[in-house]
Amino acid sequence: MDGRCSWCGEDPLYVAYHDTEWGVPEYDSRALWEKLILDGFQAGLSWITILRKRDNFRAAFDGFDPQVIAGWDEADVTRLLADSGIVRHRGKIEATIGNARAYLKIEEREGFSRFLWDRVGGAPIQNAFASMAEVPAETPLSRRISKDLKAEGFKFCGPTIVYAWMQACGMVNDHVTGCARHAQVAAMAPPR
Repeated sequence: MDGRCSWCGEDPLYVAYHDTEWGVPEYDSRALWEKLILDGFQAGLSWITILRKRDNFRAAFDGFDPQVIAGWDEADVTRLLADSGIVRHRGKIEATIGNARAYLKIEEREGFSRFLWDRVGGAPIQNAFASMAEVPAETPLSRRISKDLKAEGFKFCGPTIVYAWMQACGMVNDHVTGCARHAQVAAMAPPR
């Protein structure tokens, strides 16, 4: 693909992720939750590290079923800390369990997808950055969503993590304008 966003480099896994997933609007509550959890695990690491371990994460975290994870305890934390296929970080593992409980409350009350997409009016924000140097690490909106998630009991969801997650799940279209995916992803969005 000509003019592809530079962040994915030439790694085939990263290129495939860029070309098929990143920036595509995601409205499924569970998929949004999984992506948020994985972005939390990415804190301090590169996204390609998480991407390479994503299948291991899905196996270790029972398909990211929040109903199951919400019932986990210290024995599950210990099991996960011994799993070399994932990022073994006690705080992030414990946060995932707490985040599952917070997710379930939001999902029951109003739907996790709605809770999040309402903050952008139900449709992706279409940015028009010419280069990756113009793309912010966080925005006032990512700070607000981070604050809202934390108020609901979420952890490992700071404004930078939230903005990376917003990009990944298509709440913002941050493919650079010279990337073919910019127009493709924009065409997937419902009207604002």
